[in-house]
Amino acid sequence: MLYDHKAGPSGTGAESGGNRPPPLEGADHGMPLDNAPSKKEAWPRQRIGKYVGGFISVGIATLSIVILFHTLAHLNLAHLRAAIAATSNGQILSACGLAVLSYLALTGYDGLALKQLRTRVHYGRTAFASFASYAVSFTLGFPLVTAGTVRYWVYSQVGLTASKVASLTVIAGVTFWLGMALVIGVTLLLRNETISPVDHFAPGINSLMGLAVIVALLLYLAWVSMGRRKTRLQGFRLELPGFRLTLGQIALGVIDLCSAAGVLYVLLPEPRHIDFLTFAAIYVFACVLGIVSHAPGGIGVFEATMLKFVPVSSQEAMLASLLLFRIIYYLLPFILALSLLGVNEGVRRWKGLGEATHRMQSVKEHRDQSE
Repeated sequence: MLYDHKAGPSGTGAESGGNRPPPLEGADHGMPLDNAPSKKEAWPRQRIGKYVGGFISVGIATLSIVILFHTLAHLNLAHLRAAIAATSNGQILSACGLAVLSYLALTGYDGLALKQLRTRVHYGRTAFASFASYAVSFTLGFPLVTAGTVRYWVYSQVGLTASKVASLTVIAGVTFWLGMALVIGVTLLLRNETISPVDHFAPGINSLMGLAVIVALLLYLAWVSMGRRKTRLQGFRLELPGFRLTLGQIALGVIDLCSAAGVLYVLLPEPRHIDFLTFAAIYVFACVLGIVSHAPGGIGVFEATMLKFVPVSSQEAMLASLLLFRIIYYLLPFILALSLLGVNEGVRRWKGLGEATHRMQSVKEHRDQSE
């Protein structure tokens, strides 16, 4: 996921003058790093990585299709309808509340990224850009393209350039993975036995892996706290957030991930046969597989993973929970995001039409006076 420039409108645009943030090195002119690999050196590695990644994605998607086909072949539609009807209003309201909390945390992703880029944007604009970009990318997939495009369309209206929007998207992506890393580390450490049937590792190995992830996070925190840290990305350098902002990234990532997992967890049929920490570990595993598969929203892959590893009274009950989860966390926000984007574009065009009409009237009045 990948965001320099002139001041935007008062109170909403990017900072200018002496407070203007430093752009990505080489970002505005496409200057490669001095020690960046040449195209001839990078091409074989890129080609191999592309093929390996493609095979992995196809393999995951194929396995998921097999699992889903096996499940749906024995599906009882009457039982599925009954499972959906059995979901209480309290469960629906709790799921909606957790979905709102998750999307609020996602607005913080953009807020922290803008702070790192030393750019001021009104929170209303930030929340709109963040919500719309995630709601669209979660449903359509290909977040680098979909989320980046929506963000640029919204933020460019207040003066942010493509390079700054790209940087913002990358930092937001780092926030997601930092939060996911902590959830993975904690669940592997505290639920090492219950996760063993999922990853097929011994409990002791799970504990060691969880501890290793947490230690890696602590080392990363120590590293970014020692001074400015830059990372290479597509031949450019990006300055990483410092200690305090990184702590904020981790906290927001955990809140977002646990809230999103909570949406599905509260929709599970009662009584639940799995605790939340173990469920969160399976949820993260399903999300990672969905991301690797490149399926839009991880659809199919995510469902197959949850059906395989979450213990429920029946497959119909799990499918009912997954269907409601898709509606509450994906479909409804997607429809709302498209509506807000449409309204925003309509208002923008109406203002533009009004300004054009005003200019034409001014020109006509000036011409009449001169005659």
